[in-house]
Amino acid sequence: MRKTTLLLSILAATAVSGCMQTQGQRALAGGAAGALIADATDNNVVAGGALGALAGGASCNVNIGAPCY
Repeated sequence: MRKTTLLLSILAATAVSGCMQTQGQRALAGGAAGALIADATDNNVVAGGALGALAGGASCNVNIGAPCY
């Protein structure tokens, strides 16, 4: 069950990653994905969400998907 949740979380995050155009949107999606993955792997959900938000917000400086405005 945990593997299914993890794979679905990663798939959902990948599917919406191209739609994010601002740094805030990417941070919000990263936080949600980080929290879901942390929960699926029995880790601290708050820390996973914080790290995901940090990674999502930082991805605005890297040419991934649509450019940030």
